[in-house]
Amino acid sequence: MSKPDIKQSYPEHPSLAAVSIAFLKVSLYGIGGGGGLVWARRITVDQQRWISEQDFSDIVSLCQFMPGPNIVGIAVCVGTRLRGAIGAVAAVSGFLLIPWTIGFIVGVLCLQHAQNPVLQHILGGISAAAAGLLVATGLRMMLPHRGSPAAVIFASLGFLLMALAKLPLLIVLIGLAPLSIAAAGFQIARAR
Repeated sequence: MSKPDIKQSYPEHPSLAAVSIAFLKVSLYGIGGGGGLVWARRITVDQQRWISEQDFSDIVSLCQFMPGPNIVGIAVCVGTRLRGAIGAVAAVSGFLLIPWTIGFIVGVLCLQHAQNPVLQHILGGISAAAAGLLVATGLRMMLPHRGSPAAVIFASLGFLLMALAKLPLLIVLIGLAPLSIAAAGFQIARAR
């Protein structure tokens, strides 16, 4: 169980412009999709201190079950948490408007030159860096739970099932989520 957040550490109501700009940064910095999670955590938890580590982990867990890209779900959840429905609109607008335009233009250019070996090497390097950032963020998200053997076991199982057994994310979530919820419920009941 995490300790309650200190109210002074987490501002009650950042401006809508601040929320929109924060998710614009997430989108622009998080090239390739996977980096979005890295930057969303860094900006909302570390830099702005709008939400706690635990809250961010809970939001990511929820977004794993929602349809569509996780990072858009994260923008919706964080925006809603900070400013309600209008905060969700601000976060998603900041996340999507300019970056989708840039992404569309770059995507068209890349498709026109997809057979260029230099471009293929560049994209290979970018994907390796993005994978490294994603692993580092996963490890940082695990830090608050390192004292919980159940959390370490379920995180390890999830990794092994996806990385070694090559199971799809949805199958791993459907299999592990009920077990992890039951384990958390058992820990809470035992703590009482």
